[in-house]
Amino acid sequence: MADFRRRRRHLKLPIWSSVVLSAVNITLMVVLIVLLARESAWPALVLGAIALAISLFGISFYSFLTIKEIQLNRRQSNFVDSVTHELKTPIAALRLYLDTLLMRDMAQEDRREFYSTMESELERLDQLINQLLEVGRLDEIGSQTEPEHVDLLPLLQAAAESSCKRHKWIMDEVFEFDIAPVALHTRRMVLEMIFGNLIDNAVKYGGDRPRVVVSALPRGWDRVAVRVQDNGPGIPEAQRRQVFQLFFRGSDELQRTRKGTGLGLYIVKTLVGILKGRVSVLNSADEEGCIFEVILPGRLAARSVDQTREREQEPAASETAGV
Repeated sequence: MADFRRRRRHLKLPIWSSVVLSAVNITLMVVLIVLLARESAWPALVLGAIALAISLFGISFYSFLTIKEIQLNRRQSNFVDSVTHELKTPIAALRLYLDTLLMRDMAQEDRREFYSTMESELERLDQLINQLLEVGRLDEIGSQTEPEHVDLLPLLQAAAESSCKRHKWIMDEVFEFDIAPVALHTRRMVLEMIFGNLIDNAVKYGGDRPRVVVSALPRGWDRVAVRVQDNGPGIPEAQRRQVFQLFFRGSDELQRTRKGTGLGLYIVKTLVGILKGRVSVLNSADEEGCIFEVILPGRLAARSVDQTREREQEPAASETAGV
């Protein structure tokens, strides 16, 4: 709590200093303008008004940059705390289980359970490290592969299955799919990262028993809209743009009950922008949870994918027959 109050005081300092400087500046300039007006010094009066406007703009702009820097430093501090916790937790768990296995003779079933838990912690650690590395190379992700026709249904189902395995839920009890037969012509790895992050967040920040609805429908003649809806507490209206900022997590680290680093939605926003798409947070019709909508270009009916593959295989078959 003391840390939270200290940070609030740091934020108040540039705000109040800006207000005081602006008030003093306005007072001095008003006095000068009145004196010049009485002397009918109109050129000086015009110059004084211009100087007042420039001065006020400079003070306001400086205060804006200062506040933005303080907020960024706060998010970075929360990010360091969060990453430290996220790294130490699986390491501590692995050390505990390993020490137990070394010090005790355990039944085979207990050993299997320990090995399963250790594997889960290793996967969690690996995911965090990969996410940290991905932030530094977002522009290069998937650039080594060629675009391909990607059917959305199996891709979204694979992301859901992976998330349920990570959070130890049964997929059929958590997910509901409403996917039209659509596909995208793009790099598969980029789509896997976008929807893997969104679906994992929906499970992580859902209710005590998460329920997630994933839908994909054509939007116009050349777009696809994919929505991921959860049943969690939702996102306040004022924070719906901020959630895509780097390191942003909504509240101070000590008040959080969910694990995370504040990188997932930043990665989603960046990758969707690379694909020339758009991502946003929408209101839920039943006022429960929130909806993340991703609109991407390049719609293609899924059945056309199979037809395209068949046409690509026909020349190869003909050449083989000729041989």
